Amino acid sequence: MHRRRRTAFLLTAAIAAAPLLTACGSDAHPGAAAVVGGERITVSQLENRVDEVRAAQRAAVPDEAQYQQAIARTGSLTRDTLHGMVLDRVLEHAARDAGVTVTDREIQQMRTGLEEQAGGAEGLEAAWLQQYGIPPQRLEENLRLQLQAQKLAQRIGTDTSRPEFWQALSKAGKELDVDLNPRYGDWDVQKSSRVDAKTPWVREVTAAAGAPLTL
Repeated sequence: MHRRRRTAFLLTAAIAAAPLLTACGSDAHPGAAAVVGGERITVSQLENRVDEVRAAQRAAVPDEAQYQQAIARTGSLTRDTLHGMVLDRVLEHAARDAGVTVTDREIQQMRTGLEEQAGGAEGLEAAWLQQYGIPPQRLEENLRLQLQAQKLAQRIGTDTSRPEFWQALSKAGKELDVDLNPRYGDWDVQKSSRVDAKTPWVREVTAAAGAPLTL
C-alpha cells in the first residue's frame, strides 16, 4: 500500500481540553440509555449492540479462558458502546450540516487499503474487534464514520486532532441536546473515540484528509 495518506485517523481525542459535550441524565425518558436530537437510544438497542460484540468475541476466541480475558479487557464495553453510539449520531448531524457525503466506493477503497495492511479481511475484522470493540457486521458502518470525520475536518479547514474539529462536534451536540442516562456516566469525548492512532498501519491508511481519494 503506498504511504500517501498520512493524516490523523478518526476521532482520536488527543487534546487536553475538558469534555466538549455534556449530558445531564434524567428520568424524563424511561427505558432510554440516551436521547440524541429527540431520538432515543433504548437500553434494549444498547444491549443488542453489546451482545453483537460479545458474540463476535466468543466466535473469535472459542477457548473459555481466553474469552474471559477478552471480557476482562473490555469491562467498560457497555458504557463505551453507548458513548460511541451517541458520538456517531453527533458526527452524522455535523457532517450533514456541513454538506459532507461519503460514497460506498470510498468506503470500499478505504477497506481495501486497511485489509492490505492487516493481512486480509479476517485480519482487519479481528483487529477492529480486538482493539476497538467493532464487530465484523459493523465494520463498514464504522469506516463510513471515519470518512465522515476526516471530510468534516477537511471542510472546516482542520484535522481530527485539532480543537476546532471537536468544537464543531460540540456545537452539533448542543444542537441535538444530548441527554445521557446517568447510569452510563457523563458524556466524555475521549471515551467516545472509536479508533485511536497508535497502530501504525491504521495511521497510514487514511482517506479523505491530507490527500484526495483515487476514484
